[in-house]
Amino acid sequence: MIAQFFKKIFLSPRLRKKILVTAVALIVFRIAAHIPAAGIDRDSLSALFSGSPLLSLLDVFSGGTLANFSIMALGLNPYINASIILQILGYVVPQLEELQKEGEYGQEKINQYTRLLTVPLAIMQSFGMYALLKSQSIIGNLGALELIFLVLTMTAGTMLAVWLGDMITEYAFKSGISFLIFVGIISRLPITLGQTISTFRSEDTLKLIIFAIVALAVMAMIIFVNEAIRQIPINYAKVTRGLKQAQSYLPLRLNQAGVIPIIFAVSLVLMPSMVSQFLGASNNPALVNIMTAIQRFFSPASVSYNITYFLLVVGFTFFYTSVVFNPEKIAENLQKSGGFIPGIRPGTSTIKYLTFVLNRITVVGAVFLGLVAVLPSFVQGTIGVANLAIGGTGALIVISVVLEIIREIEGDLLMSKYEGYTK
Repeated sequence: MIAQFFKKIFLSPRLRKKILVTAVALIVFRIAAHIPAAGIDRDSLSALFSGSPLLSLLDVFSGGTLANFSIMALGLNPYINASIILQILGYVVPQLEELQKEGEYGQEKINQYTRLLTVPLAIMQSFGMYALLKSQSIIGNLGALELIFLVLTMTAGTMLAVWLGDMITEYAFKSGISFLIFVGIISRLPITLGQTISTFRSEDTLKLIIFAIVALAVMAMIIFVNEAIRQIPINYAKVTRGLKQAQSYLPLRLNQAGVIPIIFAVSLVLMPSMVSQFLGASNNPALVNIMTAIQRFFSPASVSYNITYFLLVVGFTFFYTSVVFNPEKIAENLQKSGGFIPGIRPGTSTIKYLTFVLNRITVVGAVFLGLVAVLPSFVQGTIGVANLAIGGTGALIVISVVLEIIREIEGDLLMSKYEGYTK
């Protein structure tokens, strides 16, 4: 069956084009990820990352570009931060709120603004990264011209990654940005897995078995939650089949927001630690004490960090679900097409019902995402497994992207099957 599936993919011109575009984009992305920026002490950089769970987590999400300090060292973080800012401003700025309601045209304009905002954010983060490495004596004092070239190089690397993600989204598979993050995690998987296994000793067989069982259970739960759907029956008064009204279903996914809340939460929860590491090298004792306290509070192994991370994931899940699913628009479209939910009056009652159902299932999805996000700390504390900085988060992103790609491929194969009937 798997062989037939791949054979169908190979025989589909549409899918062959998508795979070719994606392959070229990924080749360019991985080549650029190994082009080093100048002026970095590689040995000191490796030592810094090996001793910092925070930086190791950032490195995994960047696909190893940060530890190598390549021209793509910033990865897609500036773009993600720009997306967060514009999504939040959409609730404050009326013009952006109107764009969010204008469908495809509005989304394209918001994407354009996101790219524009990414540039200054990448420049600021480039300066911040330079200051952090300088405070750790990993990079020396650079002249004004050298510093400008370094910042421009890192900013250009980020914009290249954004452009490659946009190319995948436009000509291949949806959510090219998530796809690049997925590729970055996969590229680091052998190293992370090897480091995890190396922590087990011969007498830790039971721990290894528990680790394997937990890993399989988490993957099974992620697949279950990603595929879980609440079907709301829809009747159409104007269409009948025999003596019965035509009926369809409105599918509400348990996890409407996908992996976006995890990505957003990671970007925000790591920011205080990055700022505190930079300011911690100050000569002001009071400032150093404050930054040290912040570093302890946001240490990936601390309870406060995991609670903050969990709450951010839950909050962003509700926030992003409200962006991608609009009950008012759904109710309006149902009313225009003559559809209604049995037992629910069209209009305001339908909006309230959809909002009620959506909030209930989002609670379950949000709590699940939050638990997956903090799972690594729990596993590390119970069975003593280190090097699991991304554990559940990485698994969630990888599995979600793979499932989404499979759904898109199946949809394309179904379209190809019926194209012969329309010619």
